[in-house]
Amino acid sequence: MSGVTPTFVYDGDCAFCTTCADFIERRIPTRARIVPWQFADLDALGLTTAQCEEAVQWVDDESRAAGPDAIALLLRDAGRFWQVAGGALELGPVRLAAWPVYRWIAGHRHLLPGGTAACSLPQAQRDLLYGQEAS
Repeated sequence: MSGVTPTFVYDGDCAFCTTCADFIERRIPTRARIVPWQFADLDALGLTTAQCEEAVQWVDDESRAAGPDAIALLLRDAGRFWQVAGGALELGPVRLAAWPVYRWIAGHRHLLPGGTAACSLPQAQRDLLYGQEAS
């Protein structure tokens, strides 16, 4: 994966995730490309659809991470304030708590501001619901 632009991959079919990605693009000065997995070259990034449906992803030349670990790397890539937040997220006790919190948010994102019923469905179920052929 030499020469990979730092990339943060999220679920573009989820309104809550898209709202969060929009916040990142407006407020967090990262070098990363913020891209929905549905429009990313997953093969080039070394990711699978299943991984992207499971959690947000971070990919760069040196690391790959998912969920709150990916968020920590995104923050560490940004300016000083954000680097402190990213470093805090990587601390043992915080990291240990971050995964259950992330899983809870991911499981309830359809109930959060900006979320819709489609946010709670895996891609294959969304495709069936909206009459698209599974890819």
